[in-house]
Amino acid sequence: MGIFFPICITPDIYNVFYLVCYCFCVSLCCVGHALSPRMCHYTNISTAVPLQAFVNAQNQLTMPYLERCEVRDLFKERMTELYDYPKYSCPFKRGSRYFHFYNTGLQNQSVMYVQESLEAEPTVFLDPNTFSEDGTVALRGYAFSEDGEYLAYGTSDSGSDWVEMRFLRVEGASLLEDRLKRVKFSCMSWTHDGKGLFYNSYPQQEGKSDGTETSTNLHQKLYYHVLGTPQAQDSLCAEFPEQPKWMSGVEVRARYKYRIDGRYILLSIREGCEPVNKLWYCDLQSLPQGITGLLPWVKLIDNFDAEYEYVTNEETVFTFKTNLDAPRYRLINIDFSSPAQGGWQELIPQHDKDVIVFATCTYSSFLFVCFLHDVKNVLKMYRLGSGEELRTFPLDVGSVVGFTGRKMDSEIFYYFTSFLSPAIIYHCDLTKEPLQPHVFREVTVKGFDPSEYQTTQIFYPSKDGTQVPMFVVHKKGLKLDGSHPAFLYGYGGFNISITPSYSVSRLIFVRHLGGVLAVANIRGGGEYGETWHKAGMLANKQNCFDDFQCAAEYLVKEGYTTSAKLTINGGSNGGLLVAACVNQRPDLFGCAVAQVGVMDMLKFHKFTIGHAWTTDFGCADIKDQFDWLIKYSPLHNIRVPEGEGVQYPSVLLLTGDHDDRVVPLHSLKYLAMLQHVVGRSPRQTNPLFIHVDTKSGHGAGKPTSKVIQEVADTYAFIARCLNLSWIK
Repeated sequence: MGIFFPICITPDIYNVFYLVCYCFCVSLCCVGHALSPRMCHYTNISTAVPLQAFVNAQNQLTMPYLERCEVRDLFKERMTELYDYPKYSCPFKRGSRYFHFYNTGLQNQSVMYVQESLEAEPTVFLDPNTFSEDGTVALRGYAFSEDGEYLAYGTSDSGSDWVEMRFLRVEGASLLEDRLKRVKFSCMSWTHDGKGLFYNSYPQQEGKSDGTETSTNLHQKLYYHVLGTPQAQDSLCAEFPEQPKWMSGVEVRARYKYRIDGRYILLSIREGCEPVNKLWYCDLQSLPQGITGLLPWVKLIDNFDAEYEYVTNEETVFTFKTNLDAPRYRLINIDFSSPAQGGWQELIPQHDKDVIVFATCTYSSFLFVCFLHDVKNVLKMYRLGSGEELRTFPLDVGSVVGFTGRKMDSEIFYYFTSFLSPAIIYHCDLTKEPLQPHVFREVTVKGFDPSEYQTTQIFYPSKDGTQVPMFVVHKKGLKLDGSHPAFLYGYGGFNISITPSYSVSRLIFVRHLGGVLAVANIRGGGEYGETWHKAGMLANKQNCFDDFQCAAEYLVKEGYTTSAKLTINGGSNGGLLVAACVNQRPDLFGCAVAQVGVMDMLKFHKFTIGHAWTTDFGCADIKDQFDWLIKYSPLHNIRVPEGEGVQYPSVLLLTGDHDDRVVPLHSLKYLAMLQHVVGRSPRQTNPLFIHVDTKSGHGAGKPTSKVIQEVADTYAFIARCLNLSWIK
């Protein structure tokens, strides 16, 4: 690879680039100068800057570099070949019919199919590929009415979080005229009579609302829509004018064994992403005129002390999954007829080590509870009435990523995956004793033999001595001589657990680039419950970066790779992770790929839904929190590395022009500052690039064609920067 000078661009392009950087406080480039909250007011892109010209100029730098990567076409061809395998969801029953999603392999969007029975031939019910010619309009959420006669579904354009809701009559799959707009982060919950449903929307705002805007999402409201009526006539059921950041969602619940009642509306209110919520309810029997306006909510739990997730109920006794006095979660019963906390009953206690991931009631009296044991799922069955454990369902090392079966159903389906197995869907008939799950569908990938590879879980010490789990995947017989490239992935935030999953692109890296895949389960995630989460949030965020850097050091020390051959990767909060680690230890990595990352930790709460993340990150408007955010904010900690021969690793940032979750200005500002401060150093020969994709958002609903192209570009960049050759 030749020497790369990121500052070698035309004067016109440089002027645009300089204007972006000039908007930042000069002190940002000066080592040792303290920043104040007042000074950081200026760390934002000026509206006077011709932003699109800057984006175009950066893409014009990046794409020729990627196109000259020898591996790019080979990777895309192999990715297209191996990704062309059938993809199924678990079947689920609504009314008398079964539904499932299926993708033949390379379809841009998966298709919903319907069957009259499990033995009947599936037919297409809803095909999102017909929503647009290029596959960039995707299905975003759906809900069937209780009787299975109607379907509500959402569509999003270009990956935006904005959703338009439509409705189908299931018989004949006929589209209704109803349309609901300005829907975002919404529930979809039908009343039991099938006449209408609850949903959430935001007020009209100035400017665009297509996913390219950055305006803050505030004052979400809860509405009830009656089928066949215009949205303007929808009933406002809940709003919080004094609490603009609150978001809510409802479930209409009350089932007595096989009888559907739908008497209670449960309202869950959240202020951010922390696993806590208020819990209010409304008894529909108190509304003889029906739903006509703001509902008379009973404030069962009116604080943000813990999380309460509905599981099931028998008449007025409701079962919830909660982390109240249980950081690894437990199941409790609350009787709405006598709801005082002193009367709450524990049904399934917190496990000594394992975390409850989900719980669901099926066949009237059975509870299926999924646990996380050292980042591997365990599925157990309990008796609803007593909490008695009945059996454990056998699983290999991997993840349960799908489960279907409701209280009135007499069967369950669950979907298992791992690093080396794309999908095994199990079916269990609960009416037959002894209960025996069997393989309903098993998917294999032609051209890839999983028996040639191995998955190992290791535990390594972090900086403070904490033992952190990490999965390592590689070819059997690998010699630990430091000769292999490695790909290290991490996330570490928002109580999200990164469990084993199947990735064709990562396996191609292992097979055809001779690589080692590592997934570090760092603090901040939910792998060991809320204690693990809290150890990597707010003032403890540095633990995430320490854990990730120690994972890299472990891989080098044990001979899996060397720093020069190590790539780190993460997206969203994981993009923040990558950028912060690159700033702190540029010598430790050879390449870094950060996708849709949060880079400006002093301003993130000012854009779209960023205010919801302050529960995990903190807020720079608060002095104490500003003090810890400024220490690691990627945008504000870029320095020319000290030390002879030390430079930043090769960096590729990826974002989308319609990402209204983590708006692209994060990546654009970080890249501009990186090129401005580091790129002009004579020691910096590694490339510093960004690619801004068009008609693309934060990742959800991305069409297959875009996925394949993005991973081909990503691994081609890695291969060129690390001088890797394709292994046939």
